[in-house]
Amino acid sequence: MTRPVVLVTGATRGIGAAVCDALADDHDLVVGGTNADAVAAVCNRYPSARPFTADLTDASAVERAVDELGLERLDGLVHSAGLLGSGAFRDLTRDDWRRTFEVNVFAVADLTRLLLPALEAAPGTVVVINSGSGLTANGPGGVYSASKFAARALTDAMREELRPAGIRVSSVHPGRVATDMQVELNEFEGREYDAENYLRPESVASAVRAALTATPDANFDMVSVRPGPAASNRS
Repeated sequence: MTRPVVLVTGATRGIGAAVCDALADDHDLVVGGTNADAVAAVCNRYPSARPFTADLTDASAVERAVDELGLERLDGLVHSAGLLGSGAFRDLTRDDWRRTFEVNVFAVADLTRLLLPALEAAPGTVVVINSGSGLTANGPGGVYSASKFAARALTDAMREELRPAGIRVSSVHPGRVATDMQVELNEFEGREYDAENYLRPESVASAVRAALTATPDANFDMVSVRPGPAASNRS
């Protein structure tokens, strides 16, 4: 049988890399990232993987990369690329807001649109890695929460619009995860980083895999992945 094909953005680190590890044994991967060397290094770890290298904020570059892939069918699209965009409201400029929304919202909508023919042919499943900040907003850091609330609305709308085409859409909302982004957030908050306080990327990846491999009669509309007893996460 033909193995399912899944494209993962932000696949060179953090949750995206963990998703690739979770899928590699029984999926063909398309590894997305902005740095060609980092993408190639991830592809070399798996027997069946190919690169998708593009700056997701560059619409023309993304369109060229999709055309070069030439995918006839796509069983899964995982939007794991994201931008933290931290900062107090009074300090944020219009460019700060635009930069965060470009990655966390606009790129998700645009890449999904470009891949619709391949997703329809499968039919496939779209999984958007959101955040606990897409469910509850706290300041400072409102630009990130606002982008994740917008991504949640986008995901809800896509789910209903694409359902007649047989495409499933899932939204995964992790709590704080032990990634490079978490290190950056702890620095912004003035806290010492300890990975043991947070979810492991592999725990989020297991939820993503469940959404991608659910039986055709089911859809994981929204999954909230919170820290268990083994983590002392305060979020």
